[in-house]
Amino acid sequence: MRADRKVFSIRRWPGMRSEYSWLPPDDTETATRPYQIGVSFSAHTKVAYGLGDVTRHLAIPAGAVFANGPHEVRWSEVGEPTEAMEIYPDLNLLHAAVEPSQSGLPEIETVTAARDATILGLAARLRQAHVAGVDLDAMQASSLAHRLIAHLADHYCRPRPRRNARTGAGGLDRVLVDRVAGLVEDRLGERLVLTDLADEAGLSPYHFARSFKISTGMAPHEFVTMRRMERAKRLLLTTCGSVPEVAYAVGYSNVRHFRRLLSRHTGFAPSDLRPGRPPNRPSQQDPTLR
Repeated sequence: MRADRKVFSIRRWPGMRSEYSWLPPDDTETATRPYQIGVSFSAHTKVAYGLGDVTRHLAIPAGAVFANGPHEVRWSEVGEPTEAMEIYPDLNLLHAAVEPSQSGLPEIETVTAARDATILGLAARLRQAHVAGVDLDAMQASSLAHRLIAHLADHYCRPRPRRNARTGAGGLDRVLVDRVAGLVEDRLGERLVLTDLADEAGLSPYHFARSFKISTGMAPHEFVTMRRMERAKRLLLTTCGSVPEVAYAVGYSNVRHFRRLLSRHTGFAPSDLRPGRPPNRPSQQDPTLR
């Protein structure tokens, strides 16, 4: 990260490094380093995105996924708060997954504001560790890293693996995960049960729950709660609706329970996210020094 960028935490895990940040609106230019996979948990109406000699303006939906290969990405004209996760996979593991011995080194393709619920789920699972200031054990972290690397090998790298066997035993295809995630987005304010998601995937509830967690690192109920909290955060930041109104809009009738979930998942109380009031979450000590 650039020195002028406020970093909440940087974590090193087996197979990857993750960087979580909450940034206030900023007109200055910042940069994303090469070979990263990024998720913008926040939505933006317009930002300037620069790659190489080309700069263009993007609208970024919440949960959008970015990737870049050997080139930095430049960001500027950011008029809204940014919550983002950058993940830097171990390139040696990625090379081994792609098996490029006679084809040259694999390259992460440039991806801009893509929809990819598999990466979103994996990044959200890492964010929980950053926000709570806790460690994943080595098995959890390495499992997430290998799931991410397998997904990148299948969908984000050149050359592709010779055989499409990278989803992992029991995992769901990317298209299926995205379809289920689309159902969740459409019904965030409604009652959702496991059967609704399993039916969308065409699986039994048991097999769906197991496969979804293998694919995203999150159980289905954790994924739904994460997306509800993201919607709630956006509503609190951009509207004047009361806290009970926001809670009801994302499917919660118990406002006290909603407040607890929001704090646990985002690190913010509802009052910290009101329009015109900058979020008041204290910076965490950089865990790379621990």
